[in-house]
Amino acid sequence: MVILERSHLQQFLSAIQKRSYRIIGPTQRGTAIVLDEISSADDLPAGWGDEQRPASYRLRRNDDKRLFGHAAGPESWKKFLFPPSLNLFSGRRAGKSFEVISPQNGRNTGAADEKIVPLAFFGMRACDLQALRIHDAVFMNCAYPDPYYRSRRERLLIVAVTCSSAGGTCFCDSMGTGPGVGEGFDLALTEVEEEGRHYFLTEVGSPRGTDVMNDVPRSKATQADIDHARKLVANARAGMKRSLSQDGLRDFLSENLDSGYWDEVARRCLMCANCTLVCPTCFCSTIEDTTDLSGEHAERWRRWDSCFTMDFAKVTGGNFRPSPRARYRQWLTHKFSSWIEQFGTAGCVGCGRCITWCPVGIDITAEVRALRAHGARADA
Repeated sequence: MVILERSHLQQFLSAIQKRSYRIIGPTQRGTAIVLDEISSADDLPAGWGDEQRPASYRLRRNDDKRLFGHAAGPESWKKFLFPPSLNLFSGRRAGKSFEVISPQNGRNTGAADEKIVPLAFFGMRACDLQALRIHDAVFMNCAYPDPYYRSRRERLLIVAVTCSSAGGTCFCDSMGTGPGVGEGFDLALTEVEEEGRHYFLTEVGSPRGTDVMNDVPRSKATQADIDHARKLVANARAGMKRSLSQDGLRDFLSENLDSGYWDEVARRCLMCANCTLVCPTCFCSTIEDTTDLSGEHAERWRRWDSCFTMDFAKVTGGNFRPSPRARYRQWLTHKFSSWIEQFGTAGCVGCGRCITWCPVGIDITAEVRALRAHGARADA
């Protein structure tokens, strides 16, 4: 491991840009910390933190100048690899036939001959790294890979950041996905600001990471530096206010699909789909075909959808999830039960976004405990 001084961070970013990467990272926009393209270290949210509770998100000023003194914000990284709206292809009339046109002109393009600008995710947390691995299984490591996702994922540079403090709705520790960064990164940073010194303990995780660090001033980390970084992770773990036990949960959910508790949570849920939109792993989508009034031009689009929307389960002959009870049950049981059957892991990474951004403050950790308690009473 090596030490990257805060004063050399701009050189670090320049080394990434020199390799033709478009850098995506956290930045303060209005009243939130969002993910957007950054061009310099000045774009990072220095000194900004956040206060998160169920149905509540507020920015606040920290007493320091840390760049990553905040928790996961309202956006996840998935929108850059799995965009909310994607033009799959267009078609136009050509005499008595038609021709298919590949997407172009930079409009969410995915054409094979397109020049793709590689992305660098700067500041990715451990929970979102796990979400990325889940999406790899969904979109890339499968029988029918998504070409748009794969073309960008294979070129991706990941600079992860270890969490040194817990967010108000985080529960990644109990999900085994954080707060420490484990694997799957090119470079991993642990930010330290103490006694007038500001630096990043840096771990190299790939040849790409080594290549970048060759252009950046650095010094060898001491054992004391490494121990201090581990202490910061331990502090974040100790500060986590929420947990969700997965012990026996998969089988419990599959055996309690008819529990009366689903009605209780359904009475509070607005079916707004906020939880699925902010979730870093939800991947439901729909296909829309449109034509112009002349009938000369048509387009096919893929757009994000949600199992909470009324039309999502509509098929010929009716709707197989017509009630809020059925839709909420589908979402929660998929995350912690059937997702494991599909992909070998839970579909939740413990980032807490669904809790923070639920308008009525539904807390998935509390709902799972209540569901278990209701099942225990029913068995008594």
